[in-house]
Amino acid sequence: MKRGEIVTGTVERTDYPCKGIVRIDADNSVTVKNVIPGQKVSVRVKKVRNGRGEGSLVEVLDKAENEITPACSLFGICGGCAYMNLSYEDQLKLKEGQVLRLLKGVRGLEDIDDGRWEGIKGSPVQFGYRNKMEYTFGDEYKDGPLSLGLHKRGSFYDVADASVCKIADEDYGLIVSESLRFFREKNVSYYHRMRHEGYLRHLMIRKACHTDEIMVAIITTTQSDFDMEQYKDMLLGLGDKLKGQIVSIIHTYNDSLADIVQSDRSVTLYGRDYITEKMLGMEFKISEFSFFQTNTRGAELLYETARDYIGDIGQGKAVVYDLYSGTGTIAQMMAPVAKKVYGVEIVEEAVMAARENAMLNGIDNCEFIAGDVMKVLDDAVSGDGSVTGLDGSIGRLKKPDFIILDPPRDGVHPKALRRIIDYGVERILYISCKPTSLVRDLEVFLAHGYQVTRVVAVDQFFATSHVEVCCLLEQLQSAKEHIEITIDAEDYYRIKDSEKKME
Repeated sequence: MKRGEIVTGTVERTDYPCKGIVRIDADNSVTVKNVIPGQKVSVRVKKVRNGRGEGSLVEVLDKAENEITPACSLFGICGGCAYMNLSYEDQLKLKEGQVLRLLKGVRGLEDIDDGRWEGIKGSPVQFGYRNKMEYTFGDEYKDGPLSLGLHKRGSFYDVADASVCKIADEDYGLIVSESLRFFREKNVSYYHRMRHEGYLRHLMIRKACHTDEIMVAIITTTQSDFDMEQYKDMLLGLGDKLKGQIVSIIHTYNDSLADIVQSDRSVTLYGRDYITEKMLGMEFKISEFSFFQTNTRGAELLYETARDYIGDIGQGKAVVYDLYSGTGTIAQMMAPVAKKVYGVEIVEEAVMAARENAMLNGIDNCEFIAGDVMKVLDDAVSGDGSVTGLDGSIGRLKKPDFIILDPPRDGVHPKALRRIIDYGVERILYISCKPTSLVRDLEVFLAHGYQVTRVVAVDQFFATSHVEVCCLLEQLQSAKEHIEITIDAEDYYRIKDSEKKME
């Protein structure tokens, strides 16, 4: 194989996340995205090393035997869904195989399928499950008319109409199409990411699964004085056409050069600045930027699984750390069986929401700290347990009996990982949204005397390449004699770099 050459072969398997291994001949293979096992494909080779290449998909020449017609007309155009051309049963088999291969690649977990591996749990709902969507204003092609939707696959600029998206709620499609019609009629400009000119940037919609409350947030620059009261009136005029009810309309200003949804300043145009959701007998306020699991019913399954894994933690006498706690869902789930729960989260808005949610649910044994997990643990371990949050709040952490980890996609920072291990707790529950980060962190836990006793994949993301993993770690008795293993920053970023190349 040579760089630039177009080769053909059959997809042997797909590794997480959506990396197809295409067999060219006995000695050569190519890794390519957006394929499924069994397809015959042509691939343009980008790089080659030791008989292994990386390439981009040119064409699917022959379909796989189990391939089906996708339910969404956007499939293959937008970058959201990877496996909608497979039945859900086949999607689950594929994801289960991906996670199991990763786990068995960890030294000490080669025989994880000896009863500790519990397979995969499917989402209770497949279509229309997303309770939050972020859409981008732009055009479908250069200098085309205003569009509103999702980025096209492989493109930073082109936007595909997403009003027909099948994994989003029906109400989202109506709000998107009416918003696009409204701003086209008003001839309002969109923000050009190269020229840094224009007004409309993003549209974010959130809808609570169990209360049907809807939040609409329009994100713009400050480069226009357009009267958003007109837009508010249009949305409220949708009325009975929506299955849910709009209870919050927010105008958020963002002049950042980065193409991300963030707030320099937000103004509530209508209603309140949050929606309410119910989950597992509790009620939660969800604000514009609060983290909340994307699939509410899938999250209920995940948290029920976590509660089963946690089991008995000391009959109400245990101190629990919920690290990367978000809006405090897991912490509050733990509160009835714990003496004290400390939640640590770096997003201040999420911490404020967690405190409000705890009060809303009558929970008084949860304390939420706004801060970076690594720094909070450093302060707590090196001193008397006293920590100062980003918001100025002061707390005093008691030594934990049990630790729950639900980190972002990059996993746990090595320095925070060492602090967590230093506590020497007997059991740790690790909930991961990125299996490659999980297995990297498991290597460290196992080296320090922990063992994986139960692990299961929980799919919350029908049709996409994503999957959650719930893993219970228990400390071996021999690990009471602490083994010090150092992971320096150079090793950490070397691992991170290899992950990026792999993906």
